[in-house]
Amino acid sequence: MSISELISKQNSDGGWPYVRGGSWTEPTVYAVMALLSAGETEPAERGIRWIRTARRPDGGWPPRRGIDESTWVTGLVSLLSPAELGAEMHDHAIRWLLGTQGKETTLTYRLREWLLGNPQPPDMRYAGWPWLPGTAAWVGPTSIAVLALMKEESRNSSGTLRERIEEGQSFLLSRICKGGGWNHGSSNALGYAAHPYPETTGMALAALRGRQHPKIGQGIQVALQFLSVCRSTDALNWLRVGLGAHDRLPAGFCPPADLAQHTIPETSLSVLVDSAQRQGRGLFVNLV
Repeated sequence: MSISELISKQNSDGGWPYVRGGSWTEPTVYAVMALLSAGETEPAERGIRWIRTARRPDGGWPPRRGIDESTWVTGLVSLLSPAELGAEMHDHAIRWLLGTQGKETTLTYRLREWLLGNPQPPDMRYAGWPWLPGTAAWVGPTSIAVLALMKEESRNSSGTLRERIEEGQSFLLSRICKGGGWNHGSSNALGYAAHPYPETTGMALAALRGRQHPKIGQGIQVALQFLSVCRSTDALNWLRVGLGAHDRLPAGFCPPADLAQHTIPETSLSVLVDSAQRQGRGLFVNLV
């Protein structure tokens, strides 16, 4: 799918669907970032207007209009700059992220578990981000939130941002699978070692940019193995971003030409990564 086809998928309200139908926050944010990178400002501005009108009173964003709860997509929206989103809205989005964590690391939950005599598992010491407030943290939303806070910290350095970034990164390191790479959640479920997935491995590596730890090298090796066999557009997008964050993407790598792009997020992220590679820019353009 080309940029022109991406524009053709824009709904009359300014947003984008995942494939077809009504507008959703996730595909709209990805589409806006892709269009801005391509210099297509008019449809991008229409998309930004849709995003602005979808904001909830608590400063976060729902998955789509009509859903009365802010969720992980607030991290995606926060990847847009204050100039694009609006300084006040962007500030509230960052505050929402800073005030959100998985329920397993909240004081109330920890106190409850202590009173019940349940020891705290080692991988639950650090606060990540959940898909939905009041639920457990997962690798995907934590990676997106860390990327958003890293981008904000590069503009407005503060101890609060740095501390929360480092805790989110520590959460990711605590969830790495035994042989390297990342699953969607815990590295050990019901007593069994979890297997890594390519997309979450790429996302976690992206969020660990600049962090020094032996486990990151294990994650990079698993990502390189995935890169040679993966046939998923979404997974290859994130593997390229994650490996590029550590300068480990093989020179001249191109995804197979016959890969299908089924969704707006897949297409948009492909546009972003392809554009960055062609222009010799870091793969974090428009992400961090």
